[in-house]
Amino acid sequence: MQNYQADEHILLRFAEPDDVPLILEFVRSLAEYERLLDTVKATEESFRKYIFEEKKAEVIIAEYDGTSAGFALFFCNFSTFAGKPGIYLEDLFVKPAYRGKGIGKLLLTLLAKIAVERGYGRFEWACLDWNGPSIKFYKGQGARPMDDWTIYRVDGTALAELADRFPG
Repeated sequence: MQNYQADEHILLRFAEPDDVPLILEFVRSLAEYERLLDTVKATEESFRKYIFEEKKAEVIIAEYDGTSAGFALFFCNFSTFAGKPGIYLEDLFVKPAYRGKGIGKLLLTLLAKIAVERGYGRFEWACLDWNGPSIKFYKGQGARPMDDWTIYRVDGTALAELADRFPG
């Protein structure tokens, strides 16, 4: 995978298996920021399996002067209307000490570049309604909220119960 030297300080690179502990650290830091740390069930083993063995997601690590500063975890989705895949950004996080240095903007623009290079039709993500700074940042990058759509989720016990309803 290619590395992207954005400027003299910032390097963006695709994660490698040795980065699994770092990825988990970033996820925990993001969950803490989002007040959801108690919901994190991910482990190094699950990340190793699903990201690097089964290739269900990709991760870009941002480094600032050689120190890990942020990350983006994304995967492919598909638009039946467009008839094309897209990128879904699951997580984007920049450590507080590195915010304001353009890292978040570079991660977003790189993901847009990857989507275009791969011939994908869109790039989307979700943001918590209370996260004003992120909403302002995303809108500043040209993103628009999809106010007419509500995300629905089935997980945990409800997921198991729904699956049990399948005949057979």
